[in-house]
Amino acid sequence: MFSLLYLTAAAGLAVYGVHRLVLSALYWTSRRAAVEPAPLPVELPVVTVQLPLFNERYVAERLLDSVAALDWPRDRLEIQVLDDSTDDTRAICAARVAELRAAGWDAVHLHRESRVGFKAGALAAGLARARGDLVLVLDADFVPRPDMLRRVVGHFRDHRVGMVQVRWGHINRDYSFLTRVQAVLLDGHFVVEQSARARTGRFFNFNGTAGVWRRAAIEQAGGWQCDTLTEDLDLSYRALLAGWQFRYCVDETAPAELPVDINAFKSQQFRWAKGSVQVARKLLPAIVRAPLPWQVRVEAALHLTQNLSYLLTLLLAVAWVPAVALEGAPLLGRGAEAALLGGTAATLALYCAFSQQRLARRGWLRGLLAVPGLVAVTAGICVNQARAVVEGLVGHQSEFVRTPKLGIVARGEQWRRRRYRGLTSLVPFAELALAIAFAGGALAVAERGAWSSVVVAATFCFGFAFVGLSSLAHR
Repeated sequence: MFSLLYLTAAAGLAVYGVHRLVLSALYWTSRRAAVEPAPLPVELPVVTVQLPLFNERYVAERLLDSVAALDWPRDRLEIQVLDDSTDDTRAICAARVAELRAAGWDAVHLHRESRVGFKAGALAAGLARARGDLVLVLDADFVPRPDMLRRVVGHFRDHRVGMVQVRWGHINRDYSFLTRVQAVLLDGHFVVEQSARARTGRFFNFNGTAGVWRRAAIEQAGGWQCDTLTEDLDLSYRALLAGWQFRYCVDETAPAELPVDINAFKSQQFRWAKGSVQVARKLLPAIVRAPLPWQVRVEAALHLTQNLSYLLTLLLAVAWVPAVALEGAPLLGRGAEAALLGGTAATLALYCAFSQQRLARRGWLRGLLAVPGLVAVTAGICVNQARAVVEGLVGHQSEFVRTPKLGIVARGEQWRRRRYRGLTSLVPFAELALAIAFAGGALAVAERGAWSSVVVAATFCFGFAFVGLSSLAHR
Protein backbone atom coordinates (compact mmCIF):
# COMPACT_ATOMS: atom_id res chain seq x y z
CA MET A 1 0.00 0.00 0.00
CA PHE A 2 2.72 2.47 0.96
CA SER A 3 4.69 1.63 -2.16
CA LEU A 4 1.62 2.41 -4.27
CA LEU A 5 1.14 5.73 -2.46
CA TYR A 6 4.81 6.54 -2.99
CA LEU A 7 4.61 5.68 -6.67
CA THR A 8 1.42 7.73 -7.15
CA ALA A 9 2.94 10.79 -5.46
CA ALA A 10 6.13 10.42 -7.49
CA ALA A 11 4.12 10.26 -10.73
CA GLY A 12 2.22 13.42 -9.78
CA LEU A 13 5.45 15.24 -8.99
CA ALA A 14 6.84 14.13 -12.35
CA VAL A 15 3.97 15.97 -14.08
CA TYR A 16 4.93 19.25 -12.44
CA GLY A 17 8.61 18.53 -13.07
CA VAL A 18 7.87 18.17 -16.78
CA HIS A 19 5.88 21.41 -16.60
CA ARG A 20 8.91 23.20 -15.16
CA LEU A 21 11.06 21.66 -17.89
CA VAL A 22 8.66 22.86 -20.60
CA LEU A 23 8.72 26.40 -19.18
CA SER A 24 12.52 26.30 -19.14
CA ALA A 25 12.53 25.18 -22.77
CA LEU A 26 10.06 27.90 -23.76
CA TYR A 27 12.22 30.46 -21.99
CA TRP A 28 15.37 29.27 -23.75
CA THR A 29 13.84 29.21 -27.23
CA SER A 30 12.36 32.70 -26.76
CA ARG A 31 15.28 34.19 -24.82
CA ARG A 32 16.21 36.66 -27.56
CA ALA A 33 12.73 38.13 -27.62
CA ALA A 34 12.49 41.32 -25.62
CA VAL A 35 9.89 43.87 -24.64
CA GLU A 36 11.17 47.02 -26.27
CA PRO A 37 10.93 50.24 -24.23
CA ALA A 38 7.85 52.13 -25.33
CA PRO A 39 8.03 55.91 -25.78
CA LEU A 40 5.99 57.97 -23.37
CA PRO A 41 2.87 59.73 -24.63
CA VAL A 42 3.14 63.46 -25.25
CA GLU A 43 0.73 64.14 -22.42
CA LEU A 44 1.73 62.11 -19.39
CA PRO A 45 -1.21 60.34 -17.70
CA VAL A 46 -2.13 60.79 -14.06
CA VAL A 47 -0.76 57.89 -12.01
CA THR A 48 -2.15 56.90 -8.61
CA VAL A 49 0.39 55.12 -6.41
CA GLN A 50 -1.39 52.84 -3.95
CA LEU A 51 0.52 51.73 -0.85
CA PRO A 52 -1.47 49.10 1.11
CA LEU A 53 -0.01 48.91 4.64
CA PHE A 54 -0.76 47.02 7.82
CA ASN A 55 1.58 47.46 10.81
CA GLU A 56 4.76 48.38 8.92
CA ARG A 57 6.60 50.58 11.40
CA TYR A 58 10.06 49.55 10.16
CA VAL A 59 9.60 50.20 6.44
CA ALA A 60 6.77 52.73 6.01
CA GLU A 61 9.00 55.81 5.86
CA ARG A 62 11.45 54.11 3.49
CA LEU A 63 8.58 53.28 1.16
CA LEU A 64 7.16 56.80 1.19
CA ASP A 65 10.59 58.33 0.61
CA SER A 66 11.15 56.10 -2.42
CA VAL A 67 7.75 56.98 -3.87
CA ALA A 68 8.47 60.69 -3.38
CA ALA A 69 11.66 60.16 -5.40
CA LEU A 70 9.76 58.88 -8.47
CA ASP A 71 10.61 60.87 -11.57
CA TRP A 72 7.09 61.95 -12.51
CA PRO A 73 5.47 65.40 -12.55
CA ARG A 74 3.90 66.18 -9.18
CA ASP A 75 0.67 67.36 -10.76
CA ARG A 76 0.37 63.98 -12.51
CA LEU A 77 1.04 61.84 -9.45
CA GLU A 78 -1.28 60.89 -6.59
CA ILE A 79 0.00 59.00 -3.53
CA GLN A 80 -2.49 56.96 -1.50
CA VAL A 81 -1.34 55.44 1.79
CA LEU A 82 -3.97 52.74 2.38
CA ASP A 83 -3.31 52.16 6.05
CA ASP A 84 -5.13 49.51 8.08
CA SER A 85 -2.56 49.59 10.89
CA THR A 86 -3.33 49.07 14.54
CA ASP A 87 0.08 50.16 15.87
CA ASP A 88 2.27 53.27 15.62
CA THR A 89 2.56 52.82 11.84
CA ARG A 90 -0.57 54.96 11.64
CA ALA A 91 1.16 57.92 13.31
CA ILE A 92 4.35 57.42 11.27
CA CYS A 93 2.39 57.49 8.01
CA ALA A 94 0.22 60.44 9.01
CA ALA A 95 3.30 62.52 9.88
CA ARG A 96 5.16 61.64 6.67
CA VAL A 97 2.11 62.27 4.48
CA ALA A 98 1.67 65.67 6.13
CA GLU A 99 5.28 66.49 5.22
CA LEU A 100 4.71 65.42 1.63
CA ARG A 101 1.58 67.52 1.36
CA ALA A 102 3.43 70.53 2.74
CA ALA A 103 6.08 69.98 0.07
CA GLY A 104 3.44 70.09 -2.68
CA TRP A 105 2.65 66.40 -3.21
CA ASP A 106 -0.88 65.13 -3.77
CA ALA A 107 -0.67 62.61 -0.91
CA VAL A 108 -3.44 61.25 1.25
CA HIS A 109 -3.45 59.00 4.30
CA LEU A 110 -6.53 56.75 4.24
CA HIS A 111 -6.92 54.83 7.48
CA ARG A 112 -9.61 52.16 7.89
CA GLU A 113 -10.78 51.15 11.34
CA SER A 114 -11.86 47.76 9.99
CA ARG A 115 -9.80 45.49 7.69
CA VAL A 116 -12.84 44.45 5.66
CA GLY A 117 -11.53 42.60 2.61
CA PHE A 118 -7.94 42.92 3.87
CA LYS A 119 -5.54 44.05 1.11
CA ALA A 120 -8.16 43.72 -1.62
CA GLY A 121 -10.58 45.79 0.43
CA ALA A 122 -7.99 48.52 0.99
CA LEU A 123 -7.12 48.67 -2.71
CA ALA A 124 -10.79 48.82 -3.69
CA ALA A 125 -11.49 51.59 -1.18
CA GLY A 126 -8.58 53.60 -2.52
CA LEU A 127 -9.53 53.06 -6.13
CA ALA A 128 -13.00 54.43 -5.48
CA ARG A 129 -11.50 57.86 -4.80
CA ALA A 130 -8.39 57.71 -6.98
CA ARG A 131 -7.96 60.25 -9.77
CA GLY A 132 -5.40 58.35 -11.88
CA ASP A 133 -6.13 56.42 -15.06
CA LEU A 134 -3.12 54.26 -14.19
CA VAL A 135 -2.48 52.66 -10.80
CA LEU A 136 0.90 51.59 -9.44
CA VAL A 137 0.65 49.17 -6.50
CA LEU A 138 3.60 48.82 -4.12
CA ASP A 139 3.85 46.67 -1.02
CA ALA A 140 5.60 48.03 2.06
CA ASP A 141 8.90 46.23 1.54
CA PHE A 142 9.53 47.64 -1.96
CA VAL A 143 11.88 50.45 -2.97
CA PRO A 144 10.98 51.41 -6.56
CA ARG A 145 13.67 52.96 -8.73
CA PRO A 146 13.10 56.67 -9.54
CA ASP A 147 12.68 55.99 -13.28
CA MET A 148 10.20 53.10 -12.87
CA LEU A 149 7.16 54.93 -14.23
CA ARG A 150 9.06 56.44 -17.13
CA ARG A 151 10.27 52.97 -18.11
CA VAL A 152 6.86 51.26 -18.17
CA VAL A 153 4.05 53.78 -18.70
CA GLY A 154 4.73 53.99 -22.44
CA HIS A 155 3.35 50.47 -22.87
CA PHE A 156 -0.12 51.82 -22.12
CA ARG A 157 -0.13 53.69 -25.42
CA ASP A 158 -1.47 50.36 -26.70
CA HIS A 159 -5.07 50.55 -25.49
CA ARG A 160 -5.26 46.76 -25.28
CA VAL A 161 -2.70 46.67 -22.46
CA GLY A 162 -4.26 46.37 -19.01
CA MET A 163 -1.22 45.73 -16.80
CA VAL A 164 2.57 45.99 -16.88
CA GLN A 165 4.62 43.97 -14.38
CA VAL A 166 8.31 44.44 -13.56
CA ARG A 167 10.71 41.93 -12.04
CA TRP A 168 11.31 41.86 -8.30
CA GLY A 169 14.83 42.55 -7.06
CA HIS A 170 16.26 41.66 -3.66
CA ILE A 171 17.94 44.24 -1.43
CA ASN A 172 19.00 41.67 1.17
CA ARG A 173 19.74 38.64 -1.05
CA ASP A 174 22.97 37.74 0.78
CA TYR A 175 21.73 38.21 4.35
CA SER A 176 21.48 34.48 5.11
CA PHE A 177 21.09 31.00 3.64
CA LEU A 178 17.32 31.47 3.82
CA THR A 179 17.33 34.75 1.87
CA ARG A 180 19.68 33.31 -0.76
CA VAL A 181 17.34 30.35 -1.30
CA GLN A 182 14.34 32.67 -1.57
CA ALA A 183 16.15 34.93 -4.03
CA VAL A 184 17.05 32.08 -6.37
CA LEU A 185 13.50 30.67 -6.20
CA LEU A 186 12.00 34.07 -7.01
CA ASP A 187 14.56 34.70 -9.76
CA GLY A 188 13.46 31.44 -11.37
CA HIS A 189 9.83 32.53 -11.24
CA PHE A 190 10.43 36.05 -12.54
CA VAL A 191 13.10 35.31 -15.14
CA VAL A 192 12.08 31.88 -16.45
CA GLU A 193 8.38 31.38 -15.72
CA GLN A 194 7.05 34.89 -16.26
CA SER A 195 9.25 35.50 -19.32
CA ALA A 196 8.29 32.17 -20.91
CA ARG A 197 4.59 32.78 -20.38
CA ALA A 198 4.67 36.38 -21.54
CA ARG A 199 6.77 35.74 -24.67
CA THR A 200 4.76 32.74 -25.88
CA GLY A 201 1.24 34.07 -25.39
CA ARG A 202 0.43 32.15 -22.20
CA PHE A 203 -1.32 33.75 -19.25
CA PHE A 204 0.92 35.34 -16.64
CA ASN A 205 -0.14 37.26 -13.58
CA PHE A 206 0.32 40.49 -11.70
CA ASN A 207 2.47 39.61 -8.69
CA GLY A 208 0.63 41.78 -6.16
CA THR A 209 3.14 44.62 -6.23
CA ALA A 210 5.58 46.42 -8.55
CA GLY A 211 3.05 46.51 -11.37
CA VAL A 212 1.01 49.24 -13.06
CA TRP A 213 -2.65 48.67 -13.88
CA ARG A 214 -4.95 50.48 -16.24
CA ARG A 215 -7.88 51.46 -14.05
CA ALA A 216 -10.37 50.48 -16.75
CA ALA A 217 -8.96 46.92 -16.79
CA ILE A 218 -9.48 46.56 -13.05
CA GLU A 219 -13.03 47.81 -13.26
CA GLN A 220 -14.02 45.82 -16.36
CA ALA A 221 -12.65 42.61 -14.80
CA GLY A 222 -14.88 43.04 -11.75
CA GLY A 223 -12.57 44.97 -9.44
CA TRP A 224 -10.60 43.78 -6.43
CA GLN A 225 -12.29 40.81 -4.77
CA CYS A 226 -11.50 39.33 -1.36
CA ASP A 227 -12.80 35.76 -1.65
CA THR A 228 -9.27 34.40 -2.13
CA LEU A 229 -5.96 35.11 -0.38
CA THR A 230 -4.30 35.98 -3.70
CA GLU A 231 -6.38 38.86 -4.94
CA ASP A 232 -3.63 39.70 -7.45
CA LEU A 233 -3.75 36.30 -9.17
CA ASP A 234 -7.55 36.34 -9.14
CA LEU A 235 -7.83 39.78 -10.76
CA SER A 236 -5.12 38.91 -13.30
CA TYR A 237 -6.94 35.88 -14.64
CA ARG A 238 -10.29 37.67 -14.71
CA ALA A 239 -8.73 40.53 -16.68
CA LEU A 240 -7.00 38.15 -19.11
CA LEU A 241 -10.24 36.23 -19.65
CA ALA A 242 -11.93 39.57 -20.36
CA GLY A 243 -9.49 40.13 -23.23
CA TRP A 244 -6.91 42.49 -21.73
CA GLN A 245 -3.24 42.07 -22.61
CA PHE A 246 -0.34 42.20 -20.15
CA ARG A 247 3.30 43.22 -20.63
CA TYR A 248 6.21 41.85 -18.65
CA CYS A 249 9.46 43.84 -18.35
CA VAL A 250 12.13 41.43 -17.15
CA ASP A 251 14.85 44.07 -17.49
CA GLU A 252 13.10 46.52 -15.18
CA THR A 253 13.38 45.80 -11.47
CA ALA A 254 11.78 46.95 -8.25
CA PRO A 255 14.03 45.96 -5.31
CA ALA A 256 12.35 44.50 -2.24
CA GLU A 257 13.16 43.01 1.15
CA LEU A 258 13.06 39.24 1.61
CA PRO A 259 11.81 37.78 4.92
CA VAL A 260 14.68 36.93 7.30
CA ASP A 261 12.39 35.12 9.77
CA ILE A 262 11.53 31.64 8.50
CA ASN A 263 8.10 31.79 10.14
CA ALA A 264 7.38 34.94 8.13
CA PHE A 265 8.60 33.13 5.01
CA LYS A 266 6.34 30.15 5.76
CA SER A 267 3.40 32.47 6.39
CA GLN A 268 3.98 34.13 3.02
CA GLN A 269 4.30 30.80 1.21
CA PHE A 270 1.18 29.48 2.97
CA ARG A 271 -0.85 32.45 1.76
CA TRP A 272 0.41 32.13 -1.81
CA ALA A 273 -0.26 28.36 -1.93
CA LYS A 274 -3.73 28.50 -0.41
CA GLY A 275 -4.70 31.52 -2.51
CA SER A 276 -3.63 29.91 -5.77
CA VAL A 277 -5.74 26.82 -5.02
CA GLN A 278 -8.69 29.08 -4.17
CA VAL A 279 -8.30 30.87 -7.51
CA ALA A 280 -8.12 27.51 -9.27
CA ARG A 281 -11.43 26.44 -7.69
CA LYS A 282 -12.95 29.77 -8.62
CA LEU A 283 -11.74 30.25 -12.20
CA LEU A 284 -10.65 26.94 -13.72
CA PRO A 285 -14.16 26.14 -15.02
CA ALA A 286 -14.22 29.45 -16.87
CA ILE A 287 -10.70 28.88 -18.21
CA VAL A 288 -11.61 25.41 -19.50
CA ARG A 289 -14.68 26.80 -21.29
CA ALA A 290 -12.90 29.89 -22.67
CA PRO A 291 -12.27 30.06 -26.46
CA LEU A 292 -8.49 29.91 -25.97
CA PRO A 293 -5.75 27.76 -27.56
CA TRP A 294 -5.35 24.46 -25.73
CA GLN A 295 -1.75 25.33 -24.81
CA VAL A 296 -2.97 28.43 -22.96
CA ARG A 297 -5.63 26.50 -21.05
CA VAL A 298 -3.27 23.68 -20.08
CA GLU A 299 -0.60 26.10 -18.92
CA ALA A 300 -3.17 28.07 -16.91
CA ALA A 301 -4.39 24.88 -15.21
CA LEU A 302 -0.85 23.79 -14.31
CA HIS A 303 0.02 27.30 -13.15
CA LEU A 304 -2.96 27.58 -10.82
CA THR A 305 -2.55 24.06 -9.43
CA GLN A 306 1.26 23.92 -9.17
CA ASN A 307 1.17 24.10 -5.36
CA LEU A 308 -0.45 20.66 -5.34
CA SER A 309 3.15 19.48 -5.68
CA TYR A 310 3.64 20.26 -1.98
CA LEU A 311 0.80 17.94 -1.02
CA LEU A 312 2.29 15.25 -3.26
CA THR A 313 5.71 15.81 -1.66
CA LEU A 314 4.25 15.31 1.82
CA LEU A 315 2.48 12.12 0.74
CA LEU A 316 5.72 10.87 -0.76
CA ALA A 317 7.61 11.74 2.45
CA VAL A 318 5.07 10.01 4.68
CA ALA A 319 5.15 6.88 2.51
CA TRP A 320 8.94 6.77 2.15
CA VAL A 321 9.93 5.09 5.40
CA PRO A 322 7.45 2.16 5.21
CA ALA A 323 7.70 1.86 1.43
CA VAL A 324 11.45 2.21 0.90
CA ALA A 325 13.30 1.90 4.20
CA LEU A 326 11.26 -1.05 5.49
CA GLU A 327 9.72 -2.77 2.44
CA GLY A 328 12.53 -2.05 0.03
CA ALA A 329 10.17 -0.40 -2.48
CA PRO A 330 9.15 -3.54 -4.39
CA LEU A 331 6.95 -1.55 -6.82
CA LEU A 332 9.61 0.99 -7.72
CA GLY A 333 12.51 -1.03 -8.98
CA ARG A 334 16.21 -0.32 -8.56
CA GLY A 335 17.32 3.22 -9.34
CA ALA A 336 13.80 4.70 -9.40
CA GLU A 337 14.53 6.99 -6.49
CA ALA A 338 17.74 8.20 -8.07
CA ALA A 339 15.77 8.96 -11.24
CA LEU A 340 13.14 10.85 -9.21
CA LEU A 341 15.61 12.99 -7.32
CA GLY A 342 17.86 13.35 -10.33
CA GLY A 343 14.99 14.47 -12.52
CA THR A 344 13.83 16.99 -9.94
CA ALA A 345 17.36 18.29 -9.52
CA ALA A 346 17.87 18.50 -13.28
CA THR A 347 14.76 20.60 -13.88
CA LEU A 348 15.65 22.83 -10.93
CA ALA A 349 19.21 23.09 -12.25
CA LEU A 350 18.00 24.37 -15.61
CA TYR A 351 15.45 26.63 -13.95
CA CYS A 352 18.01 28.21 -11.61
CA ALA A 353 20.92 28.27 -14.04
CA PHE A 354 18.89 30.07 -16.71
CA SER A 355 17.75 32.74 -14.28
CA GLN A 356 21.17 33.31 -12.71
CA GLN A 357 22.85 33.40 -16.11
CA ARG A 358 20.30 35.96 -17.31
CA LEU A 359 21.01 38.10 -14.25
CA ALA A 360 24.79 37.71 -14.68
CA ARG A 361 25.17 36.14 -11.24
CA ARG A 362 28.07 33.78 -12.00
CA GLY A 363 26.01 32.01 -14.63
CA TRP A 364 25.34 28.32 -14.51
CA LEU A 365 27.55 27.68 -11.50
CA ARG A 366 25.42 29.84 -9.24
CA GLY A 367 22.26 28.05 -10.31
CA LEU A 368 23.76 24.59 -9.95
CA LEU A 369 25.15 25.31 -6.47
CA ALA A 370 21.71 26.45 -5.33
CA VAL A 371 19.98 23.22 -6.31
CA PRO A 372 20.70 21.10 -3.19
CA GLY A 373 19.51 23.88 -0.87
CA LEU A 374 16.44 24.53 -3.00
CA VAL A 375 15.45 20.86 -3.06
CA ALA A 376 15.92 20.54 0.71
CA VAL A 377 14.06 23.72 1.69
CA THR A 378 11.14 23.17 -0.69
CA ALA A 379 10.85 19.64 0.69
CA GLY A 380 11.16 20.96 4.24
CA ILE A 381 8.21 23.34 3.96
CA CYS A 382 5.88 20.74 2.42
CA VAL A 383 4.01 20.16 5.72
CA ASN A 384 3.19 23.87 5.98
CA GLN A 385 2.28 24.07 2.29
CA ALA A 386 0.25 20.88 2.19
CA ARG A 387 -1.93 22.28 4.96
CA ALA A 388 -2.47 25.40 2.85
CA VAL A 389 -3.39 23.33 -0.20
CA VAL A 390 -5.89 21.20 1.73
CA GLU A 391 -7.54 24.30 3.22
CA GLY A 392 -7.83 25.76 -0.26
CA LEU A 393 -9.28 22.57 -1.70
CA VAL A 394 -11.98 22.19 0.98
CA GLY A 395 -12.92 25.89 0.89
CA HIS A 396 -11.76 26.76 4.40
CA GLN A 397 -11.73 30.55 4.78
CA SER A 398 -9.06 32.37 6.79
CA GLU A 399 -7.85 35.92 7.20
CA PHE A 400 -5.14 37.54 5.11
CA VAL A 401 -1.95 37.32 7.20
CA ARG A 402 0.60 39.79 5.92
CA THR A 403 4.32 38.97 5.80
CA PRO A 404 6.16 40.94 8.53
CA LYS A 405 8.81 43.32 7.18
CA LEU A 406 11.62 44.28 9.51
CA GLY A 407 13.71 46.72 7.49
CA ILE A 408 16.64 44.28 7.40
CA VAL A 409 19.04 44.94 4.54
CA ALA A 410 22.71 44.48 5.51
CA ARG A 411 24.28 41.22 6.66
CA GLY A 412 24.75 41.20 10.42
CA GLU A 413 21.79 43.45 11.22
CA GLN A 414 19.91 42.14 14.24
CA TRP A 415 16.18 41.48 14.09
CA ARG A 416 15.41 39.19 17.01
CA ARG A 417 14.09 41.98 19.25
CA ARG A 418 11.95 43.60 16.60
CA ARG A 419 8.25 43.59 17.20
CA TYR A 420 6.82 41.65 14.26
CA ARG A 421 7.04 37.89 13.92
CA GLY A 422 5.62 35.32 11.56
CA LEU A 423 2.84 33.12 12.86
CA THR A 424 3.84 29.97 14.73
CA SER A 425 2.05 26.65 15.08
CA LEU A 426 2.64 22.98 15.86
CA VAL A 427 3.89 22.35 12.32
CA PRO A 428 7.62 22.52 13.33
CA PHE A 429 7.15 19.48 15.55
CA ALA A 430 5.75 17.51 12.61
CA GLU A 431 8.72 18.66 10.53
CA LEU A 432 11.18 17.49 13.19
CA ALA A 433 9.38 14.16 13.51
CA LEU A 434 9.80 13.62 9.77
CA ALA A 435 13.47 14.62 10.03
CA ILE A 436 13.98 11.92 12.67
CA ALA A 437 12.08 9.37 10.57
CA PHE A 438 14.27 10.09 7.55
CA ALA A 439 17.44 9.91 9.66
CA GLY A 440 16.42 6.44 10.82
CA GLY A 441 15.42 5.47 7.32
CA ALA A 442 18.80 6.58 5.99
CA LEU A 443 20.53 4.19 8.36
CA ALA A 444 18.22 1.35 7.30
CA VAL A 445 18.84 1.78 3.57
CA ALA A 446 22.57 2.35 4.13
CA GLU A 447 22.80 -1.10 5.69
CA ARG A 448 21.40 -2.55 2.46
CA GLY A 449 23.83 -0.53 0.36
CA ALA A 450 21.03 1.43 -1.36
CA TRP A 451 23.05 4.60 -1.70
CA SER A 452 20.60 6.41 -3.99
CA SER A 453 17.99 6.01 -1.23
CA VAL A 454 20.50 7.39 1.27
CA VAL A 455 20.82 10.55 -0.83
CA VAL A 456 17.02 10.92 -0.90
CA ALA A 457 16.77 10.39 2.85
CA ALA A 458 19.60 12.80 3.62
CA THR A 459 18.02 15.53 1.48
CA PHE A 460 14.63 15.21 3.17
CA CYS A 461 16.23 14.89 6.62
CA PHE A 462 18.22 18.10 6.17
CA GLY A 463 15.22 19.98 4.76
CA PHE A 464 12.83 19.02 7.56
CA ALA A 465 15.48 19.55 10.25
CA PHE A 466 16.50 22.98 8.91
CA VAL A 467 12.92 24.22 8.55
CA GLY A 468 11.70 22.75 11.84
CA LEU A 469 14.64 23.89 13.99
CA SER A 470 14.73 27.34 12.37
CA SER A 471 11.00 27.75 12.96
CA LEU A 472 11.44 27.04 16.68
CA ALA A 473 14.57 29.18 16.96
CA HIS A 474 12.91 32.16 15.22
CA ARG A 475 10.03 32.15 17.68
